[in-house]
Amino acid sequence: MALSLVHSTLFSKTSQLLLHTKIGFSHFSSSIPFSTSALPSNPKTWRRPVISVLELGGVKIARDDVVRDDPTNNVPDTIFSKLGLQLHRRDQHPLGILKNTIYDYFDTNYSNKFDKFDELCPIVSVKQNFDDVLVPADHVSRSYNDTYYVDSQTVLRCHTSAHQAELLRKGHTHFLVTGDVYRRDSIDSTHYPVFHQMEGFRVFSPDEWEASGMDGTSFAAEDLKKCLEGLATHLFGAVEMRWVDTYFPFTNPSFELEIYFKEKWLEVLGCGVTEQEILKRNGKLNNVAWAFGLGLERLAMVLFDIPDIRLFWSDDERFTSQFSKGQLGTKFKPFSRYPPCYKDMSFWISESFTENNLCEVVRGIAGDLVEEVSLIDNFTNKKGMTSHCYRISYRSMERSLTDEEINDLQMSVREQHAANSSLRRLYYSMRSKLLLQESTPLTLDAYGYSAAIITCRCKITKLSDDGPSSSDSCIFV
Repeated sequence: MALSLVHSTLFSKTSQLLLHTKIGFSHFSSSIPFSTSALPSNPKTWRRPVISVLELGGVKIARDDVVRDDPTNNVPDTIFSKLGLQLHRRDQHPLGILKNTIYDYFDTNYSNKFDKFDELCPIVSVKQNFDDVLVPADHVSRSYNDTYYVDSQTVLRCHTSAHQAELLRKGHTHFLVTGDVYRRDSIDSTHYPVFHQMEGFRVFSPDEWEASGMDGTSFAAEDLKKCLEGLATHLFGAVEMRWVDTYFPFTNPSFELEIYFKEKWLEVLGCGVTEQEILKRNGKLNNVAWAFGLGLERLAMVLFDIPDIRLFWSDDERFTSQFSKGQLGTKFKPFSRYPPCYKDMSFWISESFTENNLCEVVRGIAGDLVEEVSLIDNFTNKKGMTSHCYRISYRSMERSLTDEEINDLQMSVREQHAANSSLRRLYYSMRSKLLLQESTPLTLDAYGYSAAIITCRCKITKLSDDGPSSSDSCIFV
């Protein structure tokens, strides 16, 4: 993804840009530094400390390698703090219990053992995450609104499929990859920006399907469905199942498996016959293969009766002590449920507004104290301007929140959203007036606050401390 970058001494005295505009900045002066000093409130006791260095997949990673004051970086500390926790590798955690139960199924039912990987580094290249699995260049998942970018060529993996090509090139033909994955998302009881997936992959040689009298694609599809129906029975017991045709960029045909559970149909996983192009690129010219991917939280919430996805990240002993190694399906017993606190906020939206950006601001400030962000009303006036009203629900899973604490959080959210909106309005105003030819998107800095840098290519006059000068490159701060 081609992005304009400006590094090094952006904000020395001679290069700092002064903005003179009629667009009001209610929380910034006319000279806006690129600094986290613009944070709307002091650090709170409810924000967990961030480890500065951690080890991922045998590689030491520093915080500054992932969370950067860079216009192409949108990874906040709240996300970095989840790196390295590896809930799926904890044998007494619901996700670890589920992972090991799935491992048992494959170990028991397949003589050709599946290679297992559960410690691969979640920091991958754009090529690994998108190109290697044939995600189109214009696919929405590549946007800064959906994906966490470390820089223009590096992301936090959106799926465990990011390791598929590498493992194929290394000669693995049967494998399971489990790991934490990252996506910018909405806020409610079933969505979280970090969750866990398991990828399954199996390669077949020509003699395997030729002996059956079937073509390779039909053989792989039949074997895949048999495998996953068996897995569903292993996890849920004798349940009714159905297959639904769907689309994924990396498989053809593609399917979703649904089970009838507790009087409703539940989507369990997505899967399909691997696109031949992926196999060809990785040295499997004459083979066919299947692949599946399942979300561990989605299944664990059903199997363990866990009502809120935030609970998986809880260190509260009242949660962690309820589960034991090897005990699948132990039903979670809710402990004292603390009362929620609701705060509403209304604002006019611009063409650049996305709900994911709002949720990122809220989560960056409130962390896991925010339970849900929901649109409760919208209004469009005669001039075509649209207003949204969002309800933010605050609730801790572990303690009661004070009114003062919630009011401070809500004020910080309002201030930061207003600051971000002002920057976006300024940017789009400049873009329309100055005929920008290309630009990097507005992003969030390491703390989920506005990076306040827009790098753009344009035919305008550059403002500096020494007066205007002709230039085709400009930075707006």
